[in-house]
Amino acid sequence: MIYFDNSATTKPYTEVLDAFVKVSSDYYGNPSSLHQAGGQAEKLLSQARSQTAKLLGVKSSEIVFTSGGTEGNNLAIKGTALAHKGRGKHIITTTIEHASVHNAVKQLEESGFEVTYVPVNAAGQVSSADIKKAIRKDTILVSVIHINNEVGSVQPIWEIGQMLQGFPKILFHVDHVQGAGKLPLDLYDCGIDLCTISGHKFHGLKGTGALFIREGVNISPLLSGGDQEGRKRGGTENVAGMVAMAKALRMSLDLQDKKSAHLKQILGTIRAGLEILPEVTIHTPVHSAAPHILNFSIEGLKAEVFVHALEQKGIYVSTTSACSSKRHAPSKTLLAMGVPARLAESAIRVSLSYDNRLEEAEILLKAVSDTAIQLGEVIK
Repeated sequence: MIYFDNSATTKPYTEVLDAFVKVSSDYYGNPSSLHQAGGQAEKLLSQARSQTAKLLGVKSSEIVFTSGGTEGNNLAIKGTALAHKGRGKHIITTTIEHASVHNAVKQLEESGFEVTYVPVNAAGQVSSADIKKAIRKDTILVSVIHINNEVGSVQPIWEIGQMLQGFPKILFHVDHVQGAGKLPLDLYDCGIDLCTISGHKFHGLKGTGALFIREGVNISPLLSGGDQEGRKRGGTENVAGMVAMAKALRMSLDLQDKKSAHLKQILGTIRAGLEILPEVTIHTPVHSAAPHILNFSIEGLKAEVFVHALEQKGIYVSTTSACSSKRHAPSKTLLAMGVPARLAESAIRVSLSYDNRLEEAEILLKAVSDTAIQLGEVIK
């Protein structure tokens, strides 16, 4: 099997699975319990929090553990809205956000909030100047994805953060789910107040994640309960999952330092091979793009059919994001970039991990070419 759907989820590292099993088996106490077993679990949770914070370059007290990207994004956005609605009910985001951001602000619109959706250019990038133009006196939050999950366009997070320094009452949230372990992001230097990561995107386990909440920032919890997670997220903590996530993040960041050039070489090989196919249109920009995502269309072919045809050859890719792939609708990201609907409907996403090999890229290119010919003949 050749797995090129790593933006949907990654294969957990063996060491990560081992850590999860070890903690689940030997340190299963509730970290809120007063007895020794609870104390041992609490110590492990604290160590995982400290390690996660250190890897992200922030303070331990600024890390809230969550169940993943969707919860983290919802907590950041709705938590900000609930806590600051007395000051304003206007939110700014972009037209290319992940569904967990897009649908969260849509839900807030139903509750009386106003949302401005700032457009992107043909490369799938938003302008900090356009965001500044959208700011109003009642704006309380700007939420921008770091790396778009469908086309891999990288947003100018530092520029946006610097611009927002002139508006200290506006909180800045960044969805860093696709960037963690792939592209560095200095949370302090970029002026970020809230930042989301998800464990299963960097070889951790599903159901694990974290939200960075800068010291001094106030948001309301979505899950009311006990005093866990600094009263930002009630519920018994997933100790084993968070220990495993911290290990996965450390291992991924180590590989980021060692194998980034390798990842770019594989993606570059795939792009070069696709560019010479006359029926292919590549949507991922050449510059300011992630090192692990490539989105392209084959005109006249349905994306779902193409995905299943490649699957028959043992190659796994995807259409839009996994969260939206079953709706059979054109990618809203591509439409926002000005891509015609006929091409958006045939878009394929290839997404890599550090485990992928150069020879897999060559196998993929031959399979794409052969499959395009085969399906084209069927259509004719």
